Amino acid sequence: MRKHAKKLIFLLTLVAVIAAFRLSGIGEYLTLETVQKHRDVLVAFVQERSVLSVLLYIIIYVVVIALNIPGGAVLTMAGGYLFGTVVAVLSVNIGATAGAVLAFLTARYLLGRSLQESYGAQLAKLNSEMDRNGARYLLTLRLIPVIPFFLVNVLAGLTRVPLTTFAWTTALGIIPASAVFAFAGQQLASVRSLGDILSPRVLAAFVLLALFTLLPALRDRFRKKP
Repeated sequence: MRKHAKKLIFLLTLVAVIAAFRLSGIGEYLTLETVQKHRDVLVAFVQERSVLSVLLYIIIYVVVIALNIPGGAVLTMAGGYLFGTVVAVLSVNIGATAGAVLAFLTARYLLGRSLQESYGAQLAKLNSEMDRNGARYLLTLRLIPVIPFFLVNVLAGLTRVPLTTFAWTTALGIIPASAVFAFAGQQLASVRSLGDILSPRVLAAFVLLALFTLLPALRDRFRKKP
């Protein structure tokens, strides 16, 4: 009973924090128009406090990802504009992976363990498949930037995927999209919408890369069929 009470308190606190961030209007600042409007001020701040700027950027990214606040793509572009592609990709990787891990652990604590304990028999086939190919599936999902990032965090937390597997697939899988958005951020003034970046050719490249990652799992599955 005490265990359920702790989970309920944690859930209510989490909902309150997310609601507070949403109502605060912070998401309105994570838009392409806002970043373009204030880019000179941001550049001046970064030039004066370079190390502090990177640390603040990573912290903001952790919060945005962990609480599912819209604006991750714009934040990545801003990083590319302010810090350059390499520093931005490294910072995004740290912040996004840390935020994803927090969301993953939250989902596992609130529901994942209970779900596995209560429906272990029904989930046996899924768990077996995830034990064999979970890393490939997660990496594939990360490589396609149009798949909701937060949804992958939560659903992975409901499975038996190890935390280490989730962390390294996230860190590795987000590099291509992060590099594309960070590089595009260097031409921030000329970008009018995110659609200018995620062109059909770019999306097709991501999909092909994801399918290439998934090929071993598909091959094993077809080999088992008579």
